[in-house]
Amino acid sequence: MSKTVLIVDDSTSMRQMVSFTLKDAGYEVVGAVHGKDGLAKLNDAKASMVITDLNMPEMDGIEFIKQVRSNAAFKFTPIVMLTTESQETKKQEGKQAGASGWIVKPFTPEQLIDIVKKFVR
Repeated sequence: MSKTVLIVDDSTSMRQMVSFTLKDAGYEVVGAVHGKDGLAKLNDAKASMVITDLNMPEMDGIEFIKQVRSNAAFKFTPIVMLTTESQETKKQEGKQAGASGWIVKPFTPEQLIDIVKKFVR
């Protein structure tokens, strides 16, 4: 059974890059353009993991994570923040919201796959 990763990012190029990298490594990928779109696709996607941007229109990554965590079905789904923010305060905010990990942009495809492999076996 293939593992599905939901990628939530308002940048088309970032979604494409993450999607291409993960598909190449054998994962299924579902893309969403912002937090509200991500929430709408979460149930159908049956995601094994979520990767979300922090700064997005409609609903930012922190609010998105809080909403996902409030759904019992996704309480333990790994969620990794993908962002240009590397400040400790933002990391703490992400952790408090329920983020499982953090990837700072720019990153290499290898870094991305390593992180996903940590959470999705």
